[in-house]
Amino acid sequence: MAGVKATRRGRKPMGGGGVQLTFEVIAETLREQIRSGGLRPGDPLPTQAVLMREFGASSLTVQKAMTLLKQEGWAVSRPGKGAFVAHYDHTKDEGPAEASTPAGGTAARVEALEQALAEAVEQLAELRARVESLETRDR
Repeated sequence: MAGVKATRRGRKPMGGGGVQLTFEVIAETLREQIRSGGLRPGDPLPTQAVLMREFGASSLTVQKAMTLLKQEGWAVSRPGKGAFVAHYDHTKDEGPAEASTPAGGTAARVEALEQALAEAVEQLAELRARVESLETRDR
């Protein structure tokens, strides 16, 4: 009965007797798919709905996992398009699987910020064009 209660609280047992939170399980599963080449730089990550179904997790749990991957430089967001594997070759990372921050984490975050900025500028230009179109139409 205690095992069921623990699972409902978002915890899954680890091999060493410790407890790993579900968002950590999700993040590590995606990291491993990236390391193994199953997910490659630029590939879309599974959607929130897919991860919720696959792991029996809440949307908040999936969001926490995605936030962790983005903070560590494994993933980038593209507003309106979803989350994608960062353009960093994680398969070349040496070291134990527990090392969650790749060596290129900072570079990947800078790349993600630059891409987000470029997309924001593009969205602003589109909005400006729409506003100008509406203003000229109303005249």
